[in-house]
Amino acid sequence: MGWRVEVNGMLVHEVMTAPVVAVPRDWTVRQAIRLLYEMNITAAPVVDEEGRMVGIVSEMDLLRGQFEADPRAYLRLAAPPEAPPPAGVEEVMTPNVRTARETDDVLGLVEVMITTGVKSVPVVRDTTVVGIVSRRDLMGMLAHGDERIRDDVRAALRDLSAETAETRVTVHEGVVELRGDGDERTARIADVIAQTVPGVVRVVHYP
Repeated sequence: MGWRVEVNGMLVHEVMTAPVVAVPRDWTVRQAIRLLYEMNITAAPVVDEEGRMVGIVSEMDLLRGQFEADPRAYLRLAAPPEAPPPAGVEEVMTPNVRTARETDDVLGLVEVMITTGVKSVPVVRDTTVVGIVSRRDLMGMLAHGDERIRDDVRAALRDLSAETAETRVTVHEGVVELRGDGDERTARIADVIAQTVPGVVRVVHYP
């Protein structure tokens, strides 16, 4: 029986994408569309002249109203659009943005995404955007294979503490099992180190 089973306490700064691709608030919708497409991202913070975040804009926000019906697809002429498509990013962005801090727990951020349907959450330090976390970032973290996680945990245990260098590591479905001949203090150090490795779901330590 193991001494403990601990959920990985990964922090937001360990999974966020940085630096952030941001959209100036005075850009047109077409400029923002080109940026998101070229950078292969689904959303970006909107910032003012001082670099402070004033909103967030997504692919869906930018696409809304950008296409008109093609009369070739109908037996009648398409009606003219009721209004021209939005010209400026400020007209389509979401102004009230959910944000996270670098030291927040990733688990809390996942719960926010699940309950609200938000796909990307900017990370702020005071009023400055320092990163962004998307669903893809979280999926990428969990997609690490067991062999890679095992190798990363072994390297971390070897490089970060001489006491944990000989700890034996096995991994199954992201669950890391540690075995060593050291005392409980050494076990605690090994647990903490293993929990910092991307892709680790939880850590079990056996004496």
